[in-house]
Amino acid sequence: MSLSSLDLLALTFNSLRGNPLRSALTTLGVFMGVASVSATLQVGTISRAVIEKELSKREAPHLTVGLWRIKGREAKLEDMEFFRQQLKGLQSISAVNFVWELGSPTVFQGREAEPDILAISPDYLLTSGRRVLVGRSFTKADFVNYRPVVLIDEILAQQLFPDQDPRGQLIFTGQNPFLVIGVIETKRNSEEDEPKGGLLMPMSTYSSITGKQRINSLWLRPQNLKDMKKIEAQAKAIFEQQFPDSDFSSWNNVDDILQQRETFELATRGLTAVGIISLLIGGVGIANITIAAVMERTPEIGLRRAIGATRRDILLQFILEAALLSLVGGIGAIATVHGLTVVVANTFKLPYTFKSNIAVLSLSSALLVGVGAGFLPAIRASQIDPVKALRSE
Repeated sequence: MSLSSLDLLALTFNSLRGNPLRSALTTLGVFMGVASVSATLQVGTISRAVIEKELSKREAPHLTVGLWRIKGREAKLEDMEFFRQQLKGLQSISAVNFVWELGSPTVFQGREAEPDILAISPDYLLTSGRRVLVGRSFTKADFVNYRPVVLIDEILAQQLFPDQDPRGQLIFTGQNPFLVIGVIETKRNSEEDEPKGGLLMPMSTYSSITGKQRINSLWLRPQNLKDMKKIEAQAKAIFEQQFPDSDFSSWNNVDDILQQRETFELATRGLTAVGIISLLIGGVGIANITIAAVMERTPEIGLRRAIGATRRDILLQFILEAALLSLVGGIGAIATVHGLTVVVANTFKLPYTFKSNIAVLSLSSALLVGVGAGFLPAIRASQIDPVKALRSE
């Protein structure tokens, strides 16, 4: 007659309590393996969070092609359109000129600032990933009609308009008046770039004031970050084709982050290998201890078979023992790694939140290894001949 579920649980707990050393060693093996796996997953999660946090402080990942040393024909907006048509995997492209010709400082009612001034083409906000916080962005009419309108960033808005709305206000850069139509986010362009305030104007307005039609740089934003190097190679080939006698320079604003991510990925792979090995070692330990338990408890198994226990009861008891020890070891490992991660994250100010999916994955790996390692010994125990088992007592 088969045992009830409650009787089976009671027998399992009694067996585990009766062999505390064996149970502790099995639990320890699971604990070490799951701790390694959980720690590896936490490292990967934190590293991704660190990268995302750093990316959020910067302009959108983009490639800058500097066109300052062109010989012969100057680069113009038509060349930007040619790049747009030829480059594959491009989300947006913008022409950007750093403006020095207008003079400084930028002034509003006695307040002065020294912002970075950029003349831009229409898609600049998309390329840079900046958002308009107050007011509006440039319109097609602003570019077509050469309007003297500007966008300022948060820092410049605080410098010139600490206590009032900057929209509709007239500011002066050099001797040139500009109407403020909106405020955009302040973001760094690179790791070394410390924002000091920014002012944007339409490229057409800049050309009408200075008489210059050339563009100094192109900003290229890929659809996928992983395509940055590929787009850089494409841009270089196109530039050499269009301007064969000229030199240019190119760089991207997230090169340090890409290197950091590559380092994190290599470290995560190494830790993953260590975690898997530790978990497998724990599984081998479970298998060895379960085999020893079967040999030690052969007379007990024979007696239980003789009084009515089925092969299924014996099999389920050994599997249940492995599962319970795996759960205890796995939960203990997850709780320990979580506690240590919180301490490390608070100490080094790292972004960390507990992820239930990581806990589930770690616990599932513990159960898989524990039950898997104990399955064959459990089958062996269920197939023991009760007569021979009783004679071996």
